[in-house]
Amino acid sequence: MAWFVLVVSGVLEAVWATALGKSEGFSKLWPTVIFAVGLVLSMAGLAWAMRTLPTGTSYAVWVGIGAALTVTYAMIFDGEAASVLKVLLVLGIVGCVIGLKVLH
Repeated sequence: MAWFVLVVSGVLEAVWATALGKSEGFSKLWPTVIFAVGLVLSMAGLAWAMRTLPTGTSYAVWVGIGAALTVTYAMIFDGEAASVLKVLLVLGIVGCVIGLKVLH
């Protein structure tokens, strides 16, 4: 169950990171609200998962999922430049996250 909560928390990290960018310095209401709610839920899930999973592994998985999803979303929906190399590097992050789960 801790791994499931950790993965959901990583997804929520991507939500709050994306909302932070769209809030334009907290000047837009709904992206700011989504940021705040996503941040609290993401951190709470990370904290809960860290009760049974190692801190380093938990944090690396949480950040890896959040980073990979954030950049993928930006490339697909926000016009961030995409390249074969960038996609391969993001897939490398995903591979490392999977490796941490398998080794655990």
